[in-house]
Amino acid sequence: MKQVTATGQNVDEAVESALAQLKTTKDRTEIDVIDEGKKGIFGIFGTRPAVVKVTVKIDAVEEAVTYLKSVSEKMGASINVDVKKDGKIVLLTMSGEKIALLIGKRGQTLNSLQFLTQLVVNRYSDQYATVLLDAEDYRQRRNDTLIQLAERLAQKAVRTGQNVALEPMPSYERKVIHTALMSNKKIKTYSDGTEPHRHIVISPSK
Repeated sequence: MKQVTATGQNVDEAVESALAQLKTTKDRTEIDVIDEGKKGIFGIFGTRPAVVKVTVKIDAVEEAVTYLKSVSEKMGASINVDVKKDGKIVLLTMSGEKIALLIGKRGQTLNSLQFLTQLVVNRYSDQYATVLLDAEDYRQRRNDTLIQLAERLAQKAVRTGQNVALEPMPSYERKVIHTALMSNKKIKTYSDGTEPHRHIVISPSK
């Protein structure tokens, strides 16, 4: 955490001095006035400078991006990260030459990185935020695959008259399945098991 204590003839001057040392702006800091100072007689005798302590606020998203780049470097994949915010949702899109390393089989590495990055963001954020991590439009491609899978397995459940259990998935992927089959009156879906092995079951309607 960057922090400096600065002095000046008045509080404003002390703050300006601190901001210059920190190379930042007032809106990105927390200011604690230690001493407002005192003007002496004739501006000389009994003069006491103003003293402030200025601390740079930690930007949760910047910390997340730094974390992602650090982890990626250690995995041998240098990346760039594009940031988009939509309310409490933070979308981080990674790009780079070896991006496949960060996606992993069925997006497992990407999901793990997303979970860890969300922990980083919410460690420093004032309000809870949801992090969505993407690379090479993987999320959309995965959603399309899940929808196709859902429709195919729903047909199997109807044809065989038996429940069909899918592989364990994170909650947002299970939501894609539930939503895709919501209008199919021939089947019903529900989640079963405990995290991280929670999965969807497609059951034929009776």
